[in-house]
Amino acid sequence: MHMSIRDRLKRITLLKILVVIWRVFRNRHGFFAKIRALGSFFESWSAFRHMPRNSAFLLKTHDLYPRLFDNTHGTPIDPVYFYQDTWCAGKIFSQKPEHHYDIASEAEFIGIISQFVPTTMVDIRPLPVTLPNLSFMQGDTTRLPFDDSSIASLSSICVIEHIGLGRYGDPLDPFGSEKALAEMIRVLAPGGSLYISVPIDAENKVYFNAHRAFSPNYIFKLCMPLTLIEERYVYGNRMEQTYDPKKGFGTGLYHFKK
Repeated sequence: MHMSIRDRLKRITLLKILVVIWRVFRNRHGFFAKIRALGSFFESWSAFRHMPRNSAFLLKTHDLYPRLFDNTHGTPIDPVYFYQDTWCAGKIFSQKPEHHYDIASEAEFIGIISQFVPTTMVDIRPLPVTLPNLSFMQGDTTRLPFDDSSIASLSSICVIEHIGLGRYGDPLDPFGSEKALAEMIRVLAPGGSLYISVPIDAENKVYFNAHRAFSPNYIFKLCMPLTLIEERYVYGNRMEQTYDPKKGFGTGLYHFKK
């Protein structure tokens, strides 16, 4: 079987080890942390090689695939995404809509939702994967491709704050967040549920071009045609029921009905 030049190079032990070291030193960790991690890796590799061999598996130097910073004292997790995704999923599952629509939330989250309820996702960027119960429509959040009052269950998690800042290839627009939220309200059916999450702070701010932060009162003002059903706030590793201005920057989770 013909072997590519890349595969041939991978089989050179010294070259493979140099590649491993180079990849380690490219990451964000400090110099001494990298040195310690490399030492620990090669020590473990040596110990593993001298253990009784499991003949069902090949153990070759060119297959080294080190993951040097996963040995942590706790499970690495983004608490914002953990709380907002589980909160929104729980709301959708409890409502049991016939069809759910999502505007540009994290694809992995929407993929899981689609396993329990038929789901259509809209995003400005194409989705390169498919699932039987998941439909995709490429579209602009500020001009949603839906009729007025046509959607009974709609989510947009960690999205509204980005619209109009160009981060994801969308056009620059100082009023992008307001336009996006107005569109979601427009397409929401009477009695329909809207689930959103946004960064919150004591006043509205633009952290160009990452995201915006909103005061809860401004979100309530923009959603005045709707009724607030539930609000939750994520501060650090905790999700709380009420907004606390003393805690500064956080994430607000909101369930509205039309």
